[in-house]
Amino acid sequence: MVHIWNDPTEVPADFGPSVVTIGNFDGVHRGHQQVLSRLVRTARQHSARAVAVTFDPHPAQLHRPDSAPELIMGLQDKMDALAETGVDAVLVLKYTHELAAMSPAEFVGGVLVDCLHAAHVVIGHDLRFGKGNSGDVSTMQELGRTFGFEVQVISEFGASGFPLGAPDAGPSGSDQAGQGVDDDGTGRRCSSTWVREALAEGDVSTAAAVLGRPHRMRGEVVHGAARGRALGFPTANLSHDATGYIPADGIYAGWLVDEAGTRWPAAISVGSNPTFDGVSRQVEAHVIDRPDEDVEDFNLYGQTVIVEFTARLRGMVAYRGPEALVEQMRLDVVQAHGLLLGR
Repeated sequence: MVHIWNDPTEVPADFGPSVVTIGNFDGVHRGHQQVLSRLVRTARQHSARAVAVTFDPHPAQLHRPDSAPELIMGLQDKMDALAETGVDAVLVLKYTHELAAMSPAEFVGGVLVDCLHAAHVVIGHDLRFGKGNSGDVSTMQELGRTFGFEVQVISEFGASGFPLGAPDAGPSGSDQAGQGVDDDGTGRRCSSTWVREALAEGDVSTAAAVLGRPHRMRGEVVHGAARGRALGFPTANLSHDATGYIPADGIYAGWLVDEAGTRWPAAISVGSNPTFDGVSRQVEAHVIDRPDEDVEDFNLYGQTVIVEFTARLRGMVAYRGPEALVEQMRLDVVQAHGLLLGR
């Protein structure tokens, strides 16, 4: 069981010793996973607890709200992804101006030492932390000598088929990251920025390669205009406050996971459906081979579901009328069915 604390006061007084790392971890991508893997391995070697310290909201949302990046995942999905790495606990610090104003020594002494009783701290080579990003690796090493914890600085990683390395982390707003390989075979930093760029282009395959899993959104299923039902393709419409980066407009193959954990193959539409006027941008999933909507176990309205994006089938197109749209939707469902189920 992973302990999740939303304030330092929630950490038991007798917790520790611990091995700690720090980062925003937006996406918990493969670079993050390499750092967290080292964290867990070090903790096991020293019979300690592996703890990830992260922040909510993302620091950029506080310091530059007008230009802050859209988050890859919501807090719940980040907690789930961190738990999958094997950490023992996650401390979610509320990112405020007061926290941002803490000096490196105040942050380390108050959170890592007094709260988590850190015996080891795992960081990237370009760590920046504390007020005005004034702390760096040498600062952390000096504080380690002062407070009595060891510092591991990670600079290189390797993973079969997807080399990674050079992570960075910090409460200043940078994400821990690694070195990846792009489509040209040249090295590219595995980062949250790369994931966002891929999703903005609808390239969910590249996003999945960097993330190490399909990109997902999470939201409540709400009633829509029922156009899909009228056309013979009923959809589960995600609420507009759904979490997760919305990929580029288009049609995707993917999965819908309901509250019971059942995974349903789906054709997913993202966009405003230009065939009809006055439709706002939305994410909706048509479950393939779905049971009758009247079956109680399949009443998705009001459920919080997960929508996973596996492959982009096409862009969004305005058709001359409903008949042409229906024919294309049939083709989309057949293609999605083949990609997802292999038949």
